[in-house]
Amino acid sequence: MVRETTEAGLLKDNASERYLSLDVLRGMTIALMVVVNNPGSWGSIYAPFKHAAWHGFTVTDLVFPSFLFVVGNAMSFSLRKFSLQPDSVFLKKVFKRTALIFLIGLFLTLFPFVTRLDGEIVLKDFTAVRIMGVLQRIALCYFIASLVVHYLKYKGAAIFSIVALLSYWAIMYFFGNPNDPYSLEGNAALKFDSLLIPDQNLYKGFGIPFDPEGLLSTLPATVNVIAGYFAGIFIQKNGNNLNTVIKLALVGGVLVILALLWDTSFPINKPLWTSSYVLHSVGLSVLILSGLILIIEIAGLVKWTFFFEAFGKNPLFIFALATLVIKLLSFIRIGDVSLQKWIYDHLFLSWSEGKTASLLFALSYMLVMWLVGFWMDKNKIYVKV
Repeated sequence: MVRETTEAGLLKDNASERYLSLDVLRGMTIALMVVVNNPGSWGSIYAPFKHAAWHGFTVTDLVFPSFLFVVGNAMSFSLRKFSLQPDSVFLKKVFKRTALIFLIGLFLTLFPFVTRLDGEIVLKDFTAVRIMGVLQRIALCYFIASLVVHYLKYKGAAIFSIVALLSYWAIMYFFGNPNDPYSLEGNAALKFDSLLIPDQNLYKGFGIPFDPEGLLSTLPATVNVIAGYFAGIFIQKNGNNLNTVIKLALVGGVLVILALLWDTSFPINKPLWTSSYVLHSVGLSVLILSGLILIIEIAGLVKWTFFFEAFGKNPLFIFALATLVIKLLSFIRIGDVSLQKWIYDHLFLSWSEGKTASLLFALSYMLVMWLVGFWMDKNKIYVKV
């Protein structure tokens, strides 16, 4: 079954060739991303909606790599048109999209450009802005993966992926702290990023300047995109049938098993984006995709999919909007509290409590974003870069 959509928020090409299962996977990823990024209170969150503290894996740890995976899915459609065009056309498109997505990420980081200091509103210190981030990583992964699959083709991209994962393992092991190379303070990704990015421009959420979307760990993250590209090509060549589902499920299962085996020596870790984490997240994404094809494309159970299609049609816009709105709600004050906290306290915490209230706020916020996406889809409004 084919549906019109956009390319993971990046493109809107070859609309007639989109597969509904891929649209739904993209929509599910965005919906969950909005939920986990916007709880009513960061101090009251159910365990599955938290990232693993360091080593380990939760459902939330699948969100970001799944988004990279669906970016690769969409690339399998969009990059075909460049095969018969000059390299200059291809490079112009890739560089432009990379730059735009990266700059949008920086814009979201800086917004609303002012902050409160001792009760006064002052301009943010732009020299201390965090350079990397979610969209910045997506931009760089998209850029590298596009070049790899365009110039190295299928076999070359597969070899690149294997070499990237093994090389990253070697770098992390040999250049990390000898006593604990995969620790927060002693990992090679932290050391590498600190050489290129000033500490004031790195993420501080772990208590020290360490960016989970840093430069070095972008290398293995690129493999998530390439894997999504391979999955998209495989589905196009083999079609939406039971044989495709079985093969995808087998590949996904094997990847998960390999990841769990690798975890014993190179722990599954999202902040470090370890190679075992790549295999684990790709394997789960492939398993979920195979399940969606079985349910949607083969069994024909499609009535429920419209909800996620609304997210899948404008994913980048909805992600950006969700970030901008929650930042505004956090900045605007009602008395001594932010508007976001006031809404949470009066509309959710007043009749519920703790983690339940926090989750209900997140779900409600996600539904508001869905209404925006639904309205845009009904009016055929699709935002692309």
